[in-house]
Amino acid sequence: MAQETQNHTLSVSGWAAYDSNPIPSNAGGENGVNDVTIEVLYCGICHTDLHYAKNEWGITMHEITGVVIKVGCNAGKFKIGDRVGVGCLAASCLKCEFCADSQENYCDQMQFTYNGIFWDGSITYGGYSNVIVADYRYVVRIPENLPMDSVAPLLCAGITVFSPLKDNGMLGSPGKKMGVVGLGGLGHVAVKFGKAFGHHVTVLSTSPSKETEAKGRLGADDFIVSTNSQQMQAGKRSLDFILDTVSAQHSLGPILELLKVDGTLVTVGAPDQPLELPPFPLIFGKRSVKGSMTGGMRDTQEMMDLCGKHNITCDVEVIAPDTINEAMDRLAKNDVRYRFVIDIAGRISNI
Repeated sequence: MAQETQNHTLSVSGWAAYDSNPIPSNAGGENGVNDVTIEVLYCGICHTDLHYAKNEWGITMHEITGVVIKVGCNAGKFKIGDRVGVGCLAASCLKCEFCADSQENYCDQMQFTYNGIFWDGSITYGGYSNVIVADYRYVVRIPENLPMDSVAPLLCAGITVFSPLKDNGMLGSPGKKMGVVGLGGLGHVAVKFGKAFGHHVTVLSTSPSKETEAKGRLGADDFIVSTNSQQMQAGKRSLDFILDTVSAQHSLGPILELLKVDGTLVTVGAPDQPLELPPFPLIFGKRSVKGSMTGGMRDTQEMMDLCGKHNITCDVEVIAPDTINEAMDRLAKNDVRYRFVIDIAGRISNI
């Protein structure tokens, strides 16, 4: 990590979680030679934020969109006024095999935009503030045709589902049978990607009431109630690939039975308790279970550009900063469709 990164001398306004009944915070660093300073317009609230604020995890606060207001001398790819986004990544070593392959998210020195620790001991505080300073190498451009509020969650939810789709051959090979487990913040974006990439998409959910939303509005081809044994039996060996976005503890066994022989399930939902993984659906179907974490910067920009091409955004509810506590309570009850986004700038922007 370059030594000019972050030194917290810039005063900003922010929101902080002082205990496990949250209201979140941020402070910015002075702009360095590799940095851009961004006026934050919107910041998404991720389920990760809820985990951290309740002391379940140790990471949080990201999904930032805004406008560049200052550019370091080495950050010439950006200019003042550019529409940009900052996701989960704030720094990496830039030297290892993963950084060389633009998989910075797997660098063992990677630091998050939230609760990362830089070379000088300073801490990253995420996007719940009016200004953020970021190394230009971890900033992406936002297409002009996409609204900044509903783009913000793409920097977490979007790349989290896009990366495993790309890694498992679901881009550029239309016509596959794809399953999406869970129709929430991650799942609804996965459905949009699956349809944009030309696949037959089946949504699995414990909630029968979500079928109309999945098929009627998001364009899913099929819907399976995962607690309905008849529907699960009818779907056996029908899917090439499954993306499991559920963040609650559950068994992978019945879901794996839906995969064809040699099929793959990727889990991205990250429950705070271990998943149940019985061996026989793996053994008798030559199936694979994998994990995936966000994505590197090259993939993030590719995802954003494809979203611009296909006009893909997240379905969001925009809230004011003074309602963050209420939003956190609602998020804990899954009472959002599908992501909260904070209007940090205090205006409904047309940018």
